[in-house]
Amino acid sequence: MRHLILDTETTGLDPRQDHRIIEIAVLELVDRRPTGRTLHMHLDPEREIDAGATEVHGMRWDDLRGKPKFGDIAAELIAFLQGAEWIIHNAPFDVGFLDAEFSRHGHPLCDVHAARIIDTLAMAREAFPGRRNSLDALCERFGVDNSGRTLHGALLDAQLLSEVWLSMTRGQDALAIDLTPPAPLRESLRRDGGGPGERPPLIVLPPSADELAAHASYLAALDKQTKGGCVWLALERDAATATDAAAPAPASAAA
Repeated sequence: MRHLILDTETTGLDPRQDHRIIEIAVLELVDRRPTGRTLHMHLDPEREIDAGATEVHGMRWDDLRGKPKFGDIAAELIAFLQGAEWIIHNAPFDVGFLDAEFSRHGHPLCDVHAARIIDTLAMAREAFPGRRNSLDALCERFGVDNSGRTLHGALLDAQLLSEVWLSMTRGQDALAIDLTPPAPLRESLRRDGGGPGERPPLIVLPPSADELAAHASYLAALDKQTKGGCVWLALERDAATATDAAAPAPASAAA
């Protein structure tokens, strides 16, 4: 599965008031792993940037004069975006600006190019109702280091969002179990005996003390991040409680 983490910076808040995109960053993930492929561009907006927007991202029009205009990079951007699932924090904002730019230059809108658009802000609001769900808040909640984010920037924000999204969705892709062994294993089984009763014995490699300690440390950190929501530790606690309840009471001391 190909996912693209996307973020933009703009001259203001509303594309209907002719505000424009000044920076766009896209990071590629395939099967939930970064591929190293990115698209990152600064753009000349052909207009002034609102003072409030400059306070957020630190850029002025003078910084961007001479950069490519959106129309110059639209075809390259569309080729990179085509057919993937897009992951965006507060997707209506970025999609609204992209749709305005695509329309201005005669290109189809975002829903034609994207296989699906995933809004991590909507996901966070559903998972954490009533709590702050800004990108900074989610970085803090999931233990993502955002200490370098003094100003908004499309590339840095996309990198942070990729870590946040992977943390938010950890484990979702591992729920389906494929019971069919891979081809090399099937061939090995045929060579070594064929029938289920003739398969070689299963080799069990117990974890080392260091591996057990690392596992326990990871679970403790996950439990802290989710405020007691680590299912593995909850199951261990339930099992320990059940074992204690089933144990026979100690014999009374003789008088």
